[in-house]
Amino acid sequence: MTRAPWLVLGVAVVFAAVLAYPYLGLNLADSRIAVRGDLHYAVLVAHIFTAAVALVLGPLQFIARIRARRRLHRAIGRTYLLAGVLPSALATVPVAWWSGRLLTRAGLITAAVLWLVTGLLAYRAARRGDFTAHRAWMLRNYALTFLAVTARVLVPLLLLAQIPFGGAAAGEIGARAPAMIPVGQTLGWIVNLLVAESVIRRARRTRPAR
Repeated sequence: MTRAPWLVLGVAVVFAAVLAYPYLGLNLADSRIAVRGDLHYAVLVAHIFTAAVALVLGPLQFIARIRARRRLHRAIGRTYLLAGVLPSALATVPVAWWSGRLLTRAGLITAAVLWLVTGLLAYRAARRGDFTAHRAWMLRNYALTFLAVTARVLVPLLLLAQIPFGGAAAGEIGARAPAMIPVGQTLGWIVNLLVAESVIRRARRTRPAR
């Protein structure tokens, strides 16, 4: 369990670099997502860069050595929420809306709202000294942050899963990918929250024994 945050951190750093790299030059022509103009591109870039901040800083909150250094833990947590989760979640709403896809709008806007709510509840729990609840809400919150990774893993898996059942030929996978992205985005945060709840419940069962 103690190695899990380090493993997640490694995955997060790799994905954050891959996701942010095409936008480092701030060139609209390099966008991986179709954009309608400068405003759309600016909001998308803000969303991606702040999501990358949250993605990388999140696992640091669960590393025991960092939690033991309370000032550092608080500083990282506040940066995670204020420079990562808050701006990225707010930018998610217009980005999802501009996509023009109903499932993308519903899935990502719901995830953004839950992202903000779980972050607020985690902060409030810490302020009142309920660190057990704080940790649980932070796990749920980072599960939503990790959507950036899970969605990009689920989409190719969902496409490959169609081949044995005749849903798609191997040569058609690339053409079907855009239609499967909203499905992966929505399933991603649902799967992540289910995993987070499993971890939280397991911790609750083992805590009395300790």
